[in-house]
Amino acid sequence: MSTRAPAPQLAPGPPSFSGRTSKSKQKGAGHIPSQVPSNSPDHDLDDRLGDEDYPAYSMGHAAEILGVTQAFLRSLDAARLLTPGRSEGGHRRYSRYQLRLAARARELVDAGTALDSACRIIILEDQLAEARRINDTLRREDLS
Repeated sequence: MSTRAPAPQLAPGPPSFSGRTSKSKQKGAGHIPSQVPSNSPDHDLDDRLGDEDYPAYSMGHAAEILGVTQAFLRSLDAARLLTPGRSEGGHRRYSRYQLRLAARARELVDAGTALDSACRIIILEDQLAEARRINDTLRREDLS
């Protein structure tokens, strides 16, 4: 019987990076400006990193973050819970939102729920959350 570490809690916000420091930062050289010029190809980098739907994680990195195998992530794709983006080379890329869904699937599967059932539960939970969000928005509009 194998034991796994508990599924990580994925907080919204930019992805965390490793604690490694580049040599230029270690020497104090080079300052990266907080504002990227509007004509730079990286101008919308902050927008992409802040977008929870941006497919920023490779399959290997996503599996490592979640503590699952790449085969588990492929099974979520086959079960149609996740439809990862694809890189130019055709490799799967996952968003933070998809990592949260995969973490929830792992919790349910680890608790003994069949994968197909876990996927259905997650889809229903997601639909319920969306319906509640719409309901709250409509209530606020009615109050104003």
